Amino acid sequence: MPYSLIALLPSNKINLLFKYFSRINIILIVVYNNSCGLTETKEGIGAGIMEENSRKIDTKKLDGIIQACGGDKSHLIAILQKVQEEYKYLPEDALIYIGTKIEGLSPATVYGVATFYAQFSLDPKGKYEIKVCDGTACHVRGSMPVLNAIKAHLKLEEGKMTTPDGLFSLETVSCLGACGLAPVCVINGKVYPQMTSDAVKMVLDTLLKQERG
Repeated sequence: MPYSLIALLPSNKINLLFKYFSRINIILIVVYNNSCGLTETKEGIGAGIMEENSRKIDTKKLDGIIQACGGDKSHLIAILQKVQEEYKYLPEDALIYIGTKIEGLSPATVYGVATFYAQFSLDPKGKYEIKVCDGTACHVRGSMPVLNAIKAHLKLEEGKMTTPDGLFSLETVSCLGACGLAPVCVINGKVYPQMTSDAVKMVLDTLLKQERG
């Protein structure tokens, strides 16, 4: 069976790929080049993948998204965007399904695109997506204390960026384009300027109160 070139990846991505694709019987053969890993795949996808994943995700919903976007591999980014809008992240099983459903694609290719673009997330997002700017202006004016206050107030464990109840997710971004309002937070698209630790706690408490009715 011929090999298919799927991506040029830095070596620190290789372990992640091995972990991910081991569950769908794809053998990864890694050839290192001076500054990056040249990753090739020999695919051995089992016949039962489509049936197995149909029990884990809403395939009818995915079929609708694929069809609405034209159902062609050239529209992969648009399809992934719609899937992320629906689930608030890209479930692994959805990536596998898309890769086996659309002619000319493979799970490896879909995963490569999903991990290449920063707009996509493989981790579940909360109902309220909090973005804390840590660009130069925001950092100098105290974005880290704000970030730490959010983590403490939401009781986020080390390494976890989404609350167990799925209500809040937290991430840092390099710039939000509002340096004159630093430090800045954005929650579901709404900009909160000149944040402090106390101010951000008040914002979170307001959102929590709304959720509890």
